[in-house]
Amino acid sequence: MEATMQQETTQIDTKKIKALPILIALLLSGFIGMFSETALNVALSDLMQILSITPATAQWLTTGYLLTLGMLVPVSGMLLQWFTTRQLFVASLAFSILGTIIAALAPSFEMLLTARVVQAVGTGLLLPLMFNTILIIFPAEKRGAAMGMIGLVIMVAPAIGPTIAGLLIENLSWHWIFWLALPFLIISLVVGILFMQNVTKITKPKIDALSILLSSAGFGGIVFGFSSAGEAEGWSSSKVIISIVIGAVSLALFGIRQMYMKQPMINLRAFRFPMFSMGVLMVFLCMMVILSSMLILPMYLIQGQGYTAFKAGLILLPGGIINGIMSPIMGRLFDKYGPKWLVIPGLAIISVTLWFFSSISATSTIAFIIVLHSTLMIGVSMVFMPAQTNGINQLPRELYPDGTAIMNTLQQVAGAIGTALAVSIMAAGQKSYLSGVTNPKDPSHMLPAFTQGVQGAFLFAMTIGIVGLIIAFFIKRVIVQHQK
Repeated sequence: MEATMQQETTQIDTKKIKALPILIALLLSGFIGMFSETALNVALSDLMQILSITPATAQWLTTGYLLTLGMLVPVSGMLLQWFTTRQLFVASLAFSILGTIIAALAPSFEMLLTARVVQAVGTGLLLPLMFNTILIIFPAEKRGAAMGMIGLVIMVAPAIGPTIAGLLIENLSWHWIFWLALPFLIISLVVGILFMQNVTKITKPKIDALSILLSSAGFGGIVFGFSSAGEAEGWSSSKVIISIVIGAVSLALFGIRQMYMKQPMINLRAFRFPMFSMGVLMVFLCMMVILSSMLILPMYLIQGQGYTAFKAGLILLPGGIINGIMSPIMGRLFDKYGPKWLVIPGLAIISVTLWFFSSISATSTIAFIIVLHSTLMIGVSMVFMPAQTNGINQLPRELYPDGTAIMNTLQQVAGAIGTALAVSIMAAGQKSYLSGVTNPKDPSHMLPAFTQGVQGAFLFAMTIGIVGLIIAFFIKRVIVQHQK
């Protein structure tokens, strides 16, 4: 009976589902979600003046977003088994549209923060749904190309976000970041309503309130603790230490509970598949490199080189576009050759490029920065989606929701950890330089101190890249048998 049901599902997946319109609806909504997330970062300095808030308060617009994702995404595996694809898609777009409207009209910081949380709920529902749906509607031999399109969305949207936002802020106001996104979200919702089909099997597993509580406290505590340390609090803050300890203990208890449950909220048995575990580790390390570099590099361009936010965005734009172009290409190469011949060279390129980045200074040319950033983005495109797709390919179909939930959750955690460590290392480098000069308050020492801190942060990112490169030599191509 079960075998017959699986055969019927497979037949529907391959013959009756209109994959292209579904893919377009998912990619368009995902693109705007990622654009909205990063575009606001450029406006933070303006918002501090307009709303009369401190930098630590303004950072909550980013931290609150990450915190909501970190708490919601782990639950997504269960939601995918409780609600249909159409229901979750409509709900995610409804939250995204509502949050965008509130943000566009927001007169105060409190209202804008509320809007960011509502937006994050929409993104938190959409990301796992996007990955899980594409895994189902595309056969394994075409999955790399489809996941490459997701890579295009994930990388290009954050790349063009700062450039477009800088242009809007200079000519209109920060509200237009959200007004610009709104019609695209509405179009995506309409396309989804017309063409989205239910591709998941509803099993309605038992809801375990304790698992949800432990998961929220665990992932929320880790993200909050590391984000606070990286923003303004510092590692010695009791708030940071307590948050990370509560998060770590809650995660440990959550993991133990999942292993002993008949119907776990997230099935951690996915880690029994070695290539999935390696894929998770690769994605985790890759996200630490991407997000730490993407935080430090704009700071270097604006504070170290004196460029405006708009010009800094333009400098980073070619690398983002190149990465977007390369992601689908790498997806097709993955389908043809497997992960090893992409991931290993990709991590080698990332490591070498970050080594060059560790020598940048106030005299580095724009051309040098653009070439290095573009090369880094090529390396990232060779690693991110191939490692992720190869890992999930090893999972049986019933573990897809759990696998995508694990991948997406740990990406948020990696982002929080990577940026926090990078900022801390940068601050330590600045402090170390100033401690060796006779007059630390002399303004002439500020730029070389900042440069030394930036160089240290890039050396940290390079170290992560080298660790990933060593691990990559053990990656193997997964032959998908259980889905044929």
